[in-house]
Amino acid sequence: MKFETKTRLVLILLIGGFAAVLGKLLYWQIFQQKKIKLLATEQYQHFQKTNTERGKILASDNYPLVMNQNSYLLFADPSRLQISPDQLLTSLEKYLGKNDINKDLLSDKKNFWVPLKENVSEEERGKIQNLGIVGLNFEIKESRYYPEASMSAQFLGFVGKDESGQAKGYFGLEGYYDKELTGKEGSFFYEKDALGKPLPIGNIKVEKLIAGRDLILNIDRGMQFLIEKKLKEGIEKYGAVSGTVLVLDPKNGAVLSMASFPSYDPSVYYSFDQEIFRNPVISSIFEPGSIFKVLVMAAAIDSRSVAENEQCGFCDGPKTIADYTIKTWNEKYYPDSTMTDILVHSDNVGMVYISEKIGIECLLNYLGKFGLTDKTNIDLQGEVSSKVKPVNLWLPIDLATASFGQGIAFTPVQILTAVSAIANNGETYEPQMVQKIQENGKTIEIKPVKKGRPISEKTANIIKKMMVEAVEKGEAKWAKPPGYTIAGKTGTAQIPIEGHYDPEKTIASFIGFGPVDNPSFAMLVTLNEPKTSPWGSETAAPLWFSIAKDIFRIKKIAPDDN
Repeated sequence: MKFETKTRLVLILLIGGFAAVLGKLLYWQIFQQKKIKLLATEQYQHFQKTNTERGKILASDNYPLVMNQNSYLLFADPSRLQISPDQLLTSLEKYLGKNDINKDLLSDKKNFWVPLKENVSEEERGKIQNLGIVGLNFEIKESRYYPEASMSAQFLGFVGKDESGQAKGYFGLEGYYDKELTGKEGSFFYEKDALGKPLPIGNIKVEKLIAGRDLILNIDRGMQFLIEKKLKEGIEKYGAVSGTVLVLDPKNGAVLSMASFPSYDPSVYYSFDQEIFRNPVISSIFEPGSIFKVLVMAAAIDSRSVAENEQCGFCDGPKTIADYTIKTWNEKYYPDSTMTDILVHSDNVGMVYISEKIGIECLLNYLGKFGLTDKTNIDLQGEVSSKVKPVNLWLPIDLATASFGQGIAFTPVQILTAVSAIANNGETYEPQMVQKIQENGKTIEIKPVKKGRPISEKTANIIKKMMVEAVEKGEAKWAKPPGYTIAGKTGTAQIPIEGHYDPEKTIASFIGFGPVDNPSFAMLVTLNEPKTSPWGSETAAPLWFSIAKDIFRIKKIAPDDN
């Protein structure tokens, strides 16, 4: 019995051992096949990736707005830390900002690598090293560098990480042109001997890297600096919550300057609320108020719904539509006003007269012609489009309020692109940030894209004259720089809140272009909720004229001969 028992035991052990070996073989051959194959391949093959440099973003004078520099990744080695995680984070608080660090990872002495902060500058690296904390180390990396600090952040965007941890552009130019800026990484492959040297007759494969392309913008750097400075000062002076400035060349759609505040620093974008990444010039719609009147007037004149010298039939008092009473902004009324008078006085009742002449279908048709029902196709990531109601949902009161820019909303870039048609003799162009793309010494010109002709040259000239009168005789005439003929229009729009308009809060604006005979720029200024005065004539208009005065100087445009 003892012999048989021992025999069974040996047999069981042999079978068990064989099963274990077989199981291990199956595990390695089936479940670890890729790993073993990779290890075997590494014995006789070498593969190495070569990273490419991301393209630069340059102003029109070729000065870099965005370039690359070496930065550092700060990380901790918990196995070597001699202080507690709390002590470590307290010591680094001024450098880490709002980063969420997992203290459990820092407490685990089995860990060797816990990332703390990316894009550490050379200066910051030196200061952190001077703290003398054992267990802190740095990895060198490439990061985006902004020579002009946070200048132009809203249209530049930033470079973050995608789901796989690779660099990726977000928002603005970095997002829109991410593929062009990124380029393509290269690789180097060869078969090697036991000493790691390339085999003379082995396979060698080289895939060349493609460097990221550089973008040369239409942005005038001097003008951009000036406008950002002026906008900041204007927001502070008038107590506004926020503001925007957009400058286009109406002859070709080139974006000469674009600014909005509040803004952020793209080099430390993660320290800011995500909502601020959105560029309000292209991503926020607003009710334009009276600046919209020039487009309604253009549609009415072009469609021959009204004549230039036609007189208003009911401008002698308030106008009642259903249960609503429409008044002028200052409750002053001008009987027998001409179409020019209506713009000069910014007469809401007069605009209702025009809206009844033009009708809903005709007005919507012209909104489409002006490009106000679609995106402008500006080359920036994040553009949104307005939402205009279909014709069957419009009521008479909707048509009336739309005629003076309330109850209808657009983005600033849509409005200025449309008004540029008046400046450019009836033709519109898509707004363009980039004028050239450079790659390996080659230059690709980005040609202007004509959108169409929403109005005739004759109509454009009529509206120009009306807008000049609005500047010369309107409420903001005191702010106009002397010696220049400027076409423009003030705007003051109430802000809709929860189904009604706030009686205290407004968006003040001014839109215009100059010099009228040969416009070199068209500009829109908006101020959100100014405190010193709700009126565009007392806030946005003087800011617009102050900027225009400096644009004339920058562009070396002399005053009119007369």
